[in-house]
Amino acid sequence: MTSLRKLGSSDLEVFPLALGGNVFGWTADQEQSFAVLDAYTAAGGNFVDSADSYSAWVEGNQGGESETIIGKWIKARGNRSDVVIATKVSQHPDYQGLSAANIKAAADASLRRLGTDHIDLYYTHFDQPEVPVEEIIGALDELVRAGKVRHIAASNISAERLRESLDFSDREGLARYVALQPHYNLVSRDTYEGGLENVAERSGLAAVPYYALASGFLTGKYRPGTTVDSARAQGAARHLETERGQKVLTALDDVARAHDAEVATVALAWLAAQPTVTAPIASARTVDQLPALLGVAELRLTEEELGKLTRASA
Repeated sequence: MTSLRKLGSSDLEVFPLALGGNVFGWTADQEQSFAVLDAYTAAGGNFVDSADSYSAWVEGNQGGESETIIGKWIKARGNRSDVVIATKVSQHPDYQGLSAANIKAAADASLRRLGTDHIDLYYTHFDQPEVPVEEIIGALDELVRAGKVRHIAASNISAERLRESLDFSDREGLARYVALQPHYNLVSRDTYEGGLENVAERSGLAAVPYYALASGFLTGKYRPGTTVDSARAQGAARHLETERGQKVLTALDDVARAHDAEVATVALAWLAAQPTVTAPIASARTVDQLPALLGVAELRLTEEELGKLTRASA
């Protein structure tokens, strides 16, 4: 049985791979989404990540499709207490921004779609520097005190604003961020390492990185001369044109062969081994894509292998 990891200073314990819900209602319909969620939880997974805006970018969608599917799945399976649900506020077309009024209204809308009375982990999706941290933290604290949210977290925020938010919470005795969702992977390290990572480490925050597989590039399926049928293919393939991308693929191939493992599993294992990282996020639109992701829970890389990947990605 895979050991669960404590999420920062919270009382939440999560599987070392968070299942991304961005594909639910986008490239995975309800039936496919249910199958992926069933397979993930059957393997011991318990950490599902969504946002109120998923997937408003799809023609005909309004936003909230992912939460709605997750809510229907929870109701059908009767497993709410077994699953840690994370979702986010600020980007839904009808609930834009981080004003206090919007945060509270958006949370209520998310709760309705999820069909639950509480959100386990509630992120500010994209920071709004023009909104004072006092207003944001104050609104989030009200949600925690009302029992609608168990713990709060931040994503897409500067080190300075994150530190300011934490200092305000500490000073006023209000709800405090327990996790940070940064853009972080083997081909995008400067988006987290440095200032943000330092704040997270000093403050005991759990990092839950998104784009953990660089839109699919770190699965190894993107190679020179290949064409991949994916909604994210263009973003992933651009890494092939960089020296870093090619070096990282070569190193991943070497380590994967040594463990008879999938390239994606190795990329996630490197990320999971980094300081502050609790659980990388990765999504699967089909059950067949899950084993390579779930493998991160069991794969342990040697210090030499971790060093090799770190040098290749420098």
